[in-house]
Amino acid sequence: MIFSPVSPTEGKQKETPKMRKKSLTGTLAAVLLLIGSIAMGGAAASAQEVTQAEKDRALQYLESTKKNVLEATKGLSEEQWNFKQAPDRWSVAQVMEHIAAAEDFLRDVTKEKVMAGPAGEAGRDIKKTDDAVLTMVPDRSHKAQAPEPLVPSNRFGSPDASVRHFVESRSATEDFLKSTAGLRDHVMDSPLGKLDGYEFVLFIAAHSERHTKQINEVKADPNFPKK
Repeated sequence: MIFSPVSPTEGKQKETPKMRKKSLTGTLAAVLLLIGSIAMGGAAASAQEVTQAEKDRALQYLESTKKNVLEATKGLSEEQWNFKQAPDRWSVAQVMEHIAAAEDFLRDVTKEKVMAGPAGEAGRDIKKTDDAVLTMVPDRSHKAQAPEPLVPSNRFGSPDASVRHFVESRSATEDFLKSTAGLRDHVMDSPLGKLDGYEFVLFIAAHSERHTKQINEVKADPNFPKK
């Protein structure tokens, strides 16, 4: 809220007993509110609970991004799964493995680290941060290096196994979203700043969207096998 400065005499009016009583009442209410928030500790942060509309939005995003992953990888031959645009580029099989592994990794971080982290600042702009996750994470114009634990290593044994693992893991992510309270209560540092549990769920879905785009880039290569 912005206030414009005024001179000592500007807008001055005679104070009445009624006005003094109203002013004192407002001051007292503010002091009691401050004392209450201090005594209750983290309760102020808990007041900003995820709404049902927000949960529905995240669930829809998880479902739509899962559908897009499955459509992008449906019916691929062994040659198509393993085609690389260059020796140092990932194949569709490697991208799919990364998506499946990252689903587990990011959800575990959310459950074990974020939900045990410090409370977020009071009044943090959650809409702005939510929107930043949805906009910036899928943006393929900014490249990022995968952390070592998520570099493809054929950990699932085959592309089809990677897909199956992803579907099972996405179901676990959706269950976490549906059943977990206090998703706004705690935050953890990320490349996008401090994110809460709900925003990490959005991050998980956005991450799979990002790499579905990568799969489609591989498939759009002129040398991608026809079958």
